[in-house]
Amino acid sequence: MSFVMNTYSRFDLEFVKGDGSYLFDKDGNRYLDFASGIAVTNLGHANKEIAEVICNQAKTLLHTSNLYKISSQEELAEKLSKRGFGGKVFFCNSGAEANEAAIKLAKIYGNKKYDGVRYKIVTMEGSFHGRTYATLSATGQEKVKKGFEPPMDFFVHVPYNDYDSLYNVVKDGDVIAIMLEVIQGEGGLKKADIAYLKNVRELCNRLDILLIFDEVQTGIGRTGKLFAYQHYDVIPDVITLAKGLGNGVPIGAMMAKEQFAEYLSPGTHASTFGGNYLACAVANKVLDLIDDELLQSVQEKGLYLKSKLKEIFSGKGEVRGEGLMLGVALNDVNNMDFINELHKEFMLAVPAGDNVVRLYPPLTVTKEEIDEGITKLEKVINKLWG
Repeated sequence: MSFVMNTYSRFDLEFVKGDGSYLFDKDGNRYLDFASGIAVTNLGHANKEIAEVICNQAKTLLHTSNLYKISSQEELAEKLSKRGFGGKVFFCNSGAEANEAAIKLAKIYGNKKYDGVRYKIVTMEGSFHGRTYATLSATGQEKVKKGFEPPMDFFVHVPYNDYDSLYNVVKDGDVIAIMLEVIQGEGGLKKADIAYLKNVRELCNRLDILLIFDEVQTGIGRTGKLFAYQHYDVIPDVITLAKGLGNGVPIGAMMAKEQFAEYLSPGTHASTFGGNYLACAVANKVLDLIDDELLQSVQEKGLYLKSKLKEIFSGKGEVRGEGLMLGVALNDVNNMDFINELHKEFMLAVPAGDNVVRLYPPLTVTKEEIDEGITKLEKVINKLWG
């Protein structure tokens, strides 16, 4: 009997060791990992440089709380700001917490500047923003809300990439923020249109609405840019990050332009563990390793993998995504059936909405490992489609 609460539908797999793009089970079987802990271990398993940072920091200092200055936190905030849009950063422990911070920032901005008249937050159908009560309310998928009704009533969901539907909600004058993913990960790797994002940015500028980009899954190099919004030349007011920022060590961040960040003053928001010594030491190393050379290689390897996927899935599914955030919306075959068969070939992938199989190799994956993955995928294709 397990004493762990039954909140996950787990695969019957357990791993005891990792090495780069591979995971090993207790029997010594080696699995090619194209899941990366759901876009978390971007720099591979048991990365030696990150392991050294963890060991050194653990021997020095782990935690004092945010009652005191933490120099590595200041350093990390500066790196994110300078490589982003120059904002101020709040640190927490997860993507859901980062999105909670963004939601609170939008609410306090609407309450203080507009006396609470502007209080609604618009999110997209198919979106996913977390499992806390506020973030599940923000999520544009009804299955996430089941059993937790009623959700918070200040969230309004509109169709993704549909500017007219968005404008029809915003024009009433009670919206304070628009929150969206540049690429919907859990929703099935659906990308925002460039014209749509530019129109949304212009609308937010005109009406003083905060534009929040949830980059929990797309950020930290996954798409070939440090932040996915950099593909679009559209700058948000707020961005949320987590997952790949710590390569497995829990950390989240919310960055906001300074004119909005100032609304979160002492006493309005906090996190006991957020931005602690261990998490910041690791995240600083992650950002040092994800340099321009690595990002360029992600773009190149992403194009190579995408072209190979289009070849082998021709007529069998639609290939989606950017960089090494790729997936296939399958025709005729259930995505979970496909993933279970893939496990038999000792390869890991992640399911998503719209019958998508997500393929998220580490950003450090080699061309040879990509070819190995393609061979394994072909075996499953031949088995399931004949």
